Amino acid sequence: MLEFLTNNLLWWHWIIFGIFLITFEMFIGTFFMLGLGLAAMIVGVIDKLFGISLEMELSLWMLFSLVSIFLWFKYLKDSTVETSGQSNYALEMQGVVQEAILANGRGSVKFDTPVLGNTLWHATSKHDIPVSSRVKIVAIKGQLIEVEKLDRK
Repeated sequence: MLEFLTNNLLWWHWIIFGIFLITFEMFIGTFFMLGLGLAAMIVGVIDKLFGISLEMELSLWMLFSLVSIFLWFKYLKDSTVETSGQSNYALEMQGVVQEAILANGRGSVKFDTPVLGNTLWHATSKHDIPVSSRVKIVAIKGQLIEVEKLDRK
């Protein structure tokens, strides 16, 4: 099989493979396959210009693919916080105490933006926090949110 590929894999096969990957990318919409397709097309051009071996073609394709994946995750991937489902919270999110929280007890907090789909949550704290105090999330423990009072400067 390797001998067959060595003898029959031509530079334009890489170009076609790259076009296929880029076309496939249009249907999945992640931009992940775009880098792999471009890497394949670059290998096709290098093979046309320099006539390299199959092993070198595969090595270059893997190298260019890894570089494109690295660049994708480092610079191009959208790193904003999701606003749908159960993933739209962040530590340090702020809110206002609606029901006083006693040390190691429960109270309730209304957050400025929804936390896990809801703005009003039961919360605990290691210290007493009176009503109308601004707080921030320090930990989420199952269905309970731990908060601490914001320092006014």
